[in-house]
Amino acid sequence: MESAAPVTPAKVILLTGPSGSGKSRLARMLGIPSLNLDDFYHDQDFPGMPQRFGIVDWDSPLSWDSKSALECITTLTRVGRSEVPIYDISTSSRTGTTHVDMTGSQVFIAEGIFAAELVSELESRGLLADALCITRPRLQTFWFRLMRDLSESRKPPLTLIRRGWGLMRGEPAQVREWIAKGCRPVTVSEAADCVRSHLA
Repeated sequence: MESAAPVTPAKVILLTGPSGSGKSRLARMLGIPSLNLDDFYHDQDFPGMPQRFGIVDWDSPLSWDSKSALECITTLTRVGRSEVPIYDISTSSRTGTTHVDMTGSQVFIAEGIFAAELVSELESRGLLADALCITRPRLQTFWFRLMRDLSESRKPPLTLIRRGWGLMRGEPAQVREWIAKGCRPVTVSEAADCVRSHLA
């Protein structure tokens, strides 16, 4: 009896960038399997959540479950299937789980503002195809982020404006940190070209 051919592990492209920089839109536009890392946020009442702008600091890695995200990506690369939490940003809580199936994909995207936190470990596991950081003018990012957040009623408008202004001011330092953790700075179009090169 012939044994089954070994499954070749998939690899992941980590895609980060400021909130509103176009990460999710790019992943949808490219039409390849993607994992939204925002679904791994902790619930707002999780012990020790950081605070900023009078609310939980959702831009701090301490608000995010890096261990679960890492293990989910590892499972998807090696098995192709995994359970993933469903996170409701408007209520800042997990509402359930969903089944993600990437069987047959040799590469997929994992996108979110905390993607850079996973670069080192995924690289050491031999599962990283690339790590990209989308950059564009700060004012443009501020505007796109605000329009998105208002349309989705993510938080009260005044909170969104105050948070967005603070994020815009801190964006250069944030981008430098992501680059220091192993991500390459790219424009949206450059990011698209990089992803397509891994599909060739």
